[in-house]
Amino acid sequence: MSIPTTRDSHEPTAEPAPRSRLAGRLGTGGIVFMVIAAAAPLTVIGGNVPLAIGSGNGAGAPVGFVIAALVLLVFSVGFVTMTPHVRDAGAFYSYVTHGLGGRPGMGTAYVALVAYTAIQVGMYGYFGWAVGDLVTHYGGPSIPWWVFAVAGLVVVGLFGYRHIELSSKVLGVALVLEIAVVVALDVAIIGTGGADGISGASFTPEAVASGPLGIAVLFALTGFIGFEATAVFRDEARDPERTIPRATYLAVLIIGVFYAVSCWSLIEGIGASRAGEVANEALSSGGNMLLDSAGTYLGTVLRDVMQVLLCTSVFACVLSFHNVIARYQFALASNGSFPAPLARVHPRHGSPAFSSVVQTGTALVLVLVFTLVGLDPLVGVFGSMAGVATVGMVLLMLLTSVAVVAFFLRAPEARAGRTWTTVVAPVLAVVGLLVSLWLVVSNFTLVTGGSVGVSAVLGLIPVAALIAGAAIGPRSRLVGADQPK
Repeated sequence: MSIPTTRDSHEPTAEPAPRSRLAGRLGTGGIVFMVIAAAAPLTVIGGNVPLAIGSGNGAGAPVGFVIAALVLLVFSVGFVTMTPHVRDAGAFYSYVTHGLGGRPGMGTAYVALVAYTAIQVGMYGYFGWAVGDLVTHYGGPSIPWWVFAVAGLVVVGLFGYRHIELSSKVLGVALVLEIAVVVALDVAIIGTGGADGISGASFTPEAVASGPLGIAVLFALTGFIGFEATAVFRDEARDPERTIPRATYLAVLIIGVFYAVSCWSLIEGIGASRAGEVANEALSSGGNMLLDSAGTYLGTVLRDVMQVLLCTSVFACVLSFHNVIARYQFALASNGSFPAPLARVHPRHGSPAFSSVVQTGTALVLVLVFTLVGLDPLVGVFGSMAGVATVGMVLLMLLTSVAVVAFFLRAPEARAGRTWTTVVAPVLAVVGLLVSLWLVVSNFTLVTGGSVGVSAVLGLIPVAALIAGAAIGPRSRLVGADQPK
């Protein structure tokens, strides 16, 4: 039995034309690889973790990552419970449309496109800087960051144009290597006893309260951006009703455990009493706390390997986000809300090839604009765009949790025996995400690296996208929302 999607009175009542479907046989592992690659774990350990330690609560920073993981796990309960009833591969956009109606859904789609585009372009800035730093580290010439960014953009575009399983394989290799080198560092630190002997000091009340825990949570949340993209690959999953929930829970658990353990290990390698001071020194001098620790505990060779893998980590991240954005555009076009050419499926690769090309062009234009303006690749490009993306992603998850509650409230029989998954967990997620949004907004200048005025403008971009999308509204309604059973 089906229920109609809520829609506004001006929307057409005719059924949209049968939508195109992407092809693929991705299993749980393939999707998890792409989602974790989007999180760029090595980049987070090298960038977010020092910020969480230095600007946050020092040795107690690992608790921030634990809290962020718990909030996202609670969010995931309602998210995956609704998954079997949402047959469109539009992730947040589809969920909000089915739960709250066409206008909020379209507003959500605009926020998602803005957030993912922002973080991808920001990562191109990081990629250009990281590769340039690698080249000069080995005695090469100093080349402008945008040259490496554009080169990476072209390669990402070529992968995105082809079948999704090619991207999955590339991301899988890159991910295994970057996780392996961080795990090797964790094992080396723990095995040698760290700086002062292994302890649980990071998890004591004194350490947790030694500084602003909210800042640690903020940078932890930023490191999870992209985990929900499991639902974007619905059409290319082997068995979506099983694969998507499994991949979602696995992605959050793996990312959360990896971040928390690696953050704790890095602190143990430095010494809990000195962690905050060392992190701040590295941040102020342009140093790299992770690479310095790798040099101490793994030696020069593996330290250099880690620096190379930092570049591949960022590349894997932008490739994953490219695939997500292309599929968002494809889903919107398939439902008549975006221009029809974006819904074209490549006859041989079974990929959203035209959408991928358009996305490549959009990213190229933005990178060139930021270059002409003269923005610094780290603070100006990466910092500001990561700020926009963080606000956007928390807003998206908040809207999705509200949509889950609304969706199941319209079907009282679906709540029988499932009150926790259909009501309690989503409501708890709303509360947790509201607190998270407050933490992000109240500490926003730390993410963007800009002034209060500039940060305010950047923070309002996702809100403006939500309002614009809702005002424009969908051209046709989504189909495929089943009555929960």
